[in-house]
Amino acid sequence: MKGRTVIFIIAFIILCDQALKLYIKTHYQLNEAHNVGGSWFQLIFSENPGMAYGLKLFPDEKGKLILSLFRLVAVIFGVWYLRSIIRKKYHKGFIVCAALIYAGALGNLIDSTFYGVFFDKGMLFDKTFQEYMNYSGVAKYTSGHGYNSLFYGNVVDMLNFTLIDTTLPHWVPIWGDKEFRFFEPVFNLADASISIGVISLLLFQKKFFRQHNHSENHPTVDENPVSNEEPQVS
Repeated sequence: MKGRTVIFIIAFIILCDQALKLYIKTHYQLNEAHNVGGSWFQLIFSENPGMAYGLKLFPDEKGKLILSLFRLVAVIFGVWYLRSIIRKKYHKGFIVCAALIYAGALGNLIDSTFYGVFFDKGMLFDKTFQEYMNYSGVAKYTSGHGYNSLFYGNVVDMLNFTLIDTTLPHWVPIWGDKEFRFFEPVFNLADASISIGVISLLLFQKKFFRQHNHSENHPTVDENPVSNEEPQVS
């Protein structure tokens, strides 16, 4: 697979991811929701100071900075790794999966790095309550008056596929008569790109690496070798 094909895949995902995020950020109020094609699919504006799918593994802004810098290091390493597997001619499927994961990481890095600087509203950490606080109104672009500083922005999430939303029967042990929802997390296209890349790697890893190991163990033999011997004159 050629490098420009990988660049196209990454650029396409980043463009779609950022276009949707920017639209939601500047047109929706926080936690505003709209059904799309039925109650099972919603656009819900959610901001995530943590990791993918709304996970909040870091409770404060120090953790937020660590996460942003970790994403930055991972993206820089990803450039080297993608170039390496392209040069070594890994299986095309493996390269595509790596490109999907890289694009997702880069998409969320853009949010956490720049959104705090370029928008006037965003969730901020309150030291008194030791949690991130919601805000009212719709965010707008700004120059020099962002809601936070570089690397302290929040990731924008908006996709919610609640495939099941019901109350379990009373006879179900432990969870009887309780509400059951699947799939509840709110995520974005970058998260989806990472998930598709990781799941595909897990499902097809044997195929990807079997072909690569075969090519390493059985290098292509030149059918028309060039002889370095000089012709002998009798």
